[in-house]
Amino acid sequence: MNTLQQLRNGELAGARRLQLNCGLTEFPREIFTLADSLEILDLSGNALTALPDDLSRLHKLRVIFCSNNPFTELPAVLGQCPQLEMVGFKSCRIESVPAAALPERLRWLILTDNAVAELPPEIGRCTRLQKLMLAGNRLTSLPAELAECRNLELLRIAANRLTQLPDWLFSLPRLSWLAYAGNPFCENLPFVAVDRVDWAKLTLGEKLGEGASGVIHRADWQAGETTQPVAVKLFKGALTSDGLPQSEMHACLAAGEHPNLIPVLGQVADHPGNVDGLVMALIGHGFRNLAGPPSLDSCTRDVYAADAAFSPDAALRLALGIAAAAAHLHAQGIAHGDLYAHNILHLADGTALLGDFGAASPVDRGDAAQALALERIEVRAFGCLLEELLARCRPAVDAEKTAKMLTVLQRRCLDAIPEQRPLFAEIAAALAAA
Repeated sequence: MNTLQQLRNGELAGARRLQLNCGLTEFPREIFTLADSLEILDLSGNALTALPDDLSRLHKLRVIFCSNNPFTELPAVLGQCPQLEMVGFKSCRIESVPAAALPERLRWLILTDNAVAELPPEIGRCTRLQKLMLAGNRLTSLPAELAECRNLELLRIAANRLTQLPDWLFSLPRLSWLAYAGNPFCENLPFVAVDRVDWAKLTLGEKLGEGASGVIHRADWQAGETTQPVAVKLFKGALTSDGLPQSEMHACLAAGEHPNLIPVLGQVADHPGNVDGLVMALIGHGFRNLAGPPSLDSCTRDVYAADAAFSPDAALRLALGIAAAAAHLHAQGIAHGDLYAHNILHLADGTALLGDFGAASPVDRGDAAQALALERIEVRAFGCLLEELLARCRPAVDAEKTAKMLTVLQRRCLDAIPEQRPLFAEIAAALAAA
């Protein structure tokens, strides 16, 4: 409310970014006083049901967030905003997406957790679209015209009502990060035998981290006569931008053991609040995230620290570890869906652990053609990772051959024709040979 008063007092003149979260029921007209400067507008968490017909007066507006407002329709006026690239209406009540609501420059559309039953075919005109987040809606199909969005890189369609994945999806030249678990066509998941860990045997300690799907605590596990330090992830039980926590938990359990995955020791049993949870190995203090998640500007690419640098040997070891982990997952019938640097923990020597299964989806190994196509989508994500590592490799006199091999491999992984990309087993073999 203080910010709204500042706006009314003229104290925010020239602001490029504005956030108002104060129970708004109508769009404050005072926002138009920022028309010559405002680029990012966040009106999330209010009680808005409409936007003004003259919203396009904000002629520099690039990003708008209106999540957690009771909109029932994506406002058509959005399509009139000349510079608008990112539209976020998560957790509203949206049932309808008019064609007119899609801006010409759209790069990033978030409609997670709504009630959308269909997308307009005109979405195929959004040729700049890179990121489309639709988890938790009522979609039974995707418009064939979406195949025209050839810059699409990230697609979240988990927890909908889809009966199949369309064939054209596998021909998109840049698709790299795909999540589709929790749809009817992949609900019959195989049973996974797992040890159960009595909640009463766990003593929770400090919080180690928190993500969209849950909270991770350090804990002590009284296992027989010994006490073992572990990490416990307690799931929030709510839909995330990637999908359902139940899908994540199943993927973690089905993944099995691999040296480049965090070991799962068991599933929490008899939690007093019926909260789902996993008990995992506690990772050493030296591990840290390889990068940060994408920004508003980078859209689909991770953000690295300005001083991030890797020796050729460390980059090679890291790439091999992640390729081997991905090959293992696909052999187990799992697509990670979020193969990103920000989901990798690493040490300076290149030791790496792939984590965060929030976007993981089951792969039907009985459909060999589709299984290979899904793997090659993920191979492109690995190609992006390899490209980022190579860009940050410290020069080494004796590493020219290795760098050349990695560059050739990276280009193959990013091939615009998915069928020409190598599979993870071939990638891991090439890296191991190097």
